[in-house]
Amino acid sequence: MGLLRGIARTAAVAGTATAVSGRVRRRQDAKFAERDAQSAADGDQAYEEQAAPAAPPEAAAATTDPLERLKTLGELKESGVLTEAEFEAQKAKILAG
Repeated sequence: MGLLRGIARTAAVAGTATAVSGRVRRRQDAKFAERDAQSAADGDQAYEEQAAPAAPPEAAAATTDPLERLKTLGELKESGVLTEAEFEAQKAKILAG
């Protein structure tokens, strides 16, 4: 009888462990799904904010003199905000107008 009792006890422990493990797994899955949904909602909001067009740099600098505008443009190019082509196009606008 001792062997049968040991097998029964092992089966009970294994069944309990499986049930607890399944419960923990479902709880974690629900938590991660909630976090993913929140992250996706935040990502949509960030995308909408990013997609909104910014004011063109020349509109903000229109009131300053051309030399200041060229200096600012050069700083933007040096910092990597503007490409060489964008820099040349803006420079031509400033010098033309």
